[in-house]
Amino acid sequence: MRTILSSGERSGSTTSFALPRGAAGIVKAGGLLYDPGILRPCFRTDMITIRYTDWDGSQRVRLSADKIFEELAEHLSSTDDMQKALEQLMRQGLGDEDDKLKGLDDLVRDLREEMRKRYRESNMRSSLDEMQDRLDSILNQEQRTLEQKRPQQPELEEKEQFLQQLPQRLSEKMEKLSHYEFEDEAAQAAFDELMQEFDNISSLENFQRRFNDLFNGPRPLSYQEALELMEEMEQLQEMEQNLLSGQPEKIDPEQLQELIGQAASQDFQNLQQMQSLLEEAGFLISREGRVQLSPKGVRRIGQLALQDIYTNLLRDRNGSHATDHRGVAEIKMDETRPYQYGDPMHLDLVGTLKKSIQRNTGVPISIQPGDFTIFDTDHTTTTSTVLLLDMSWSMSWEGRFGAAKKVALALESLIRTRYPRDYFSIVGFFTRAVELKVKDLPEASWNMGDPFTNLQDGLRLAGDLLRRHPGHNQHIIVVTDGQPTAYFSRGRLYCEWPLSFGGISMRAAQETLREVEKVTKRGVTINTFMLDDSPSLRTFVDKMTKMNRGRAFYTRPDNLGEYLLVDYVANQKKKI
Repeated sequence: MRTILSSGERSGSTTSFALPRGAAGIVKAGGLLYDPGILRPCFRTDMITIRYTDWDGSQRVRLSADKIFEELAEHLSSTDDMQKALEQLMRQGLGDEDDKLKGLDDLVRDLREEMRKRYRESNMRSSLDEMQDRLDSILNQEQRTLEQKRPQQPELEEKEQFLQQLPQRLSEKMEKLSHYEFEDEAAQAAFDELMQEFDNISSLENFQRRFNDLFNGPRPLSYQEALELMEEMEQLQEMEQNLLSGQPEKIDPEQLQELIGQAASQDFQNLQQMQSLLEEAGFLISREGRVQLSPKGVRRIGQLALQDIYTNLLRDRNGSHATDHRGVAEIKMDETRPYQYGDPMHLDLVGTLKKSIQRNTGVPISIQPGDFTIFDTDHTTTTSTVLLLDMSWSMSWEGRFGAAKKVALALESLIRTRYPRDYFSIVGFFTRAVELKVKDLPEASWNMGDPFTNLQDGLRLAGDLLRRHPGHNQHIIVVTDGQPTAYFSRGRLYCEWPLSFGGISMRAAQETLREVEKVTKRGVTINTFMLDDSPSLRTFVDKMTKMNRGRAFYTRPDNLGEYLLVDYVANQKKKI
């Protein structure tokens, strides 16, 4: 027997569940269990009462703030503005095709499909015939009265001519008649009653003139049906315009439900609740009308970036940075191994006694050297690392900056959680270099206003930061896609374009290599991750690498994270 429960709502001792059609289950009523397939009692129980209802779209799973924030983080990687990322999320929705919360763009498509459905189903060619027949009947009655009175009142001939010269369009004809004084009292009363529909008739005529060719379905609509359809179409078009213009707050969810169904209305209400859910969960904060990431949100984005990168990696051994000098030994309580001569005696007493008893069950317990089991250890060392992040204009190509920003967030999260004693800082460089705080990194972007690449200033700032955090293991990680085109000399900033497309800026390269030499003398290792491999760029990076004895990796944005994080953890030269 299988039971499919879609959702539940408890009220007192009664719980209501909605199941898809054909679902199997047991229903309790009056203290007895029933099989809904055969509707007969099975056995007595004190279980709560369950009532089955049809699925109508209202039984939707509540939104998860964690799930929403995961999707938001993906959008934030492609923009530098939290509000824009939220708008993108609302437009695209979240989830996959099988279980998706529809976004505003999906709702626009649903609205348009509802309009096309009405076009296919009906036509409005005879919708005004009823009103036209009523007016024709009124005019015929008036003309008969004029014919009867004309022998005694010859001046009525002018009224007959007026009636004969009325325009063809129904609303224009009624407007002219509104100034006409009927001779037939009954016709006047009937016309006054008809004039109450003047606004509707005029609107329907205008609607027909604009959309009549689109309504080509088999079912002709009466006048009243056409008015109702016109109102629905106007509501659908207004909703569409509100969604396209970024004004979803003007949409009435109840009206949306009436037009395109409960499920779409529920999705729309969930979309409207997303920002408040993220704020309640502590991921976002609103300050002065602007949405910002909270410290919790910044940390979570780093965790998600790290998780996303690690999903593409093979499991590696647990451990830390490779080093020639051992540091603090960390005991791994979940891993044990037999003791070998020279190992630190981190004794697993339970495992040792177990081996001894398995070998000899007698008393007293006899322990031999082969019985000793110890906890495995990792020898760790602290490092000081500065990540140099290229923020020049060219980083906007091919998603380079988005990938680099994700790696920076992931690396910060990795170091903060796994290597809390390590020092880590981020420096962004474009025409000049600036230190980037982690809280600002998710919304950082490449700099169009300062398009040059000043790696020299980035290395200088990184060196200053490392000087404040001295240690035996100091590293600079450079992520860039181009050779230097700017530098400082005697306190003045100089910018120069390459000599040719794909060429090199000679003076900028020379000044940058001088800064590399200064950093190298202080024992700092530079590892460079290149997102381009032009010949001139390779030549420059090879010189820098040879001078510093660091390493260079040529990679693409989609696997930058795999290269960089594995290199940081393993700290050994190998191809990933």
